[in-house]
Amino acid sequence: MKIRHSIVALLAAAFACGLQAQGSKPADTTPKIAAGLLMKQGDKLVFAPCRDRSYALVDDISPERAVTKALDGIGLAAGRKLYVELMAVVDGGMVRASGLNLARAEGRCQQPGGNEESWRASGNEPSWLLAIGPEVVVLKRLGKADVNVPGGAATRDGGVVRFEARTDAARLRARFEPKVCLDTMADAVFGWTATVEFNGEALKGCAWQR
Repeated sequence: MKIRHSIVALLAAAFACGLQAQGSKPADTTPKIAAGLLMKQGDKLVFAPCRDRSYALVDDISPERAVTKALDGIGLAAGRKLYVELMAVVDGGMVRASGLNLARAEGRCQQPGGNEESWRASGNEPSWLLAIGPEVVVLKRLGKADVNVPGGAATRDGGVVRFEARTDAARLRARFEPKVCLDTMADAVFGWTATVEFNGEALKGCAWQR
């Protein structure tokens, strides 16, 4: 156990030195998505950013440690390596996580949406997937034809994210609420619950930023 703690301490020190080498900059306290692999060593959470050889420790500052509880639900406490996208601020070698975008028990980094997608949402029973982009929004439903409507930017109302688009034949509205959403079929947990309405049909599921 002492060896594990020493390794964790060394990793944190190395990460802090790497940040200092970048030069002194004003601290940015706005949480941003920190994507990488997360594992538990003793009572510490060790984070390895995607496409980076550095490491950091994670400090869960979310209310009632909601982030850790959500991750434990898909295997973190049992020793599984997770791919996570934390809403966090990097502070002195610590990743201070205040929220969650998504986490999967796949243990490998995912590609971001880039300029093509800003949000995704999905659900089960029946299976569906919504992809929101600046040019086009695509809704896929099991056993039905794909729906394509004009894209655009989602709007925020407090903590809730909303999107609406329509054509002559279709009206689509999406509402993403910042609330932990567990997808047991995908072995994943997300930071947003999703409600999507298409021509009167209501779909329920989870959402995440891309």
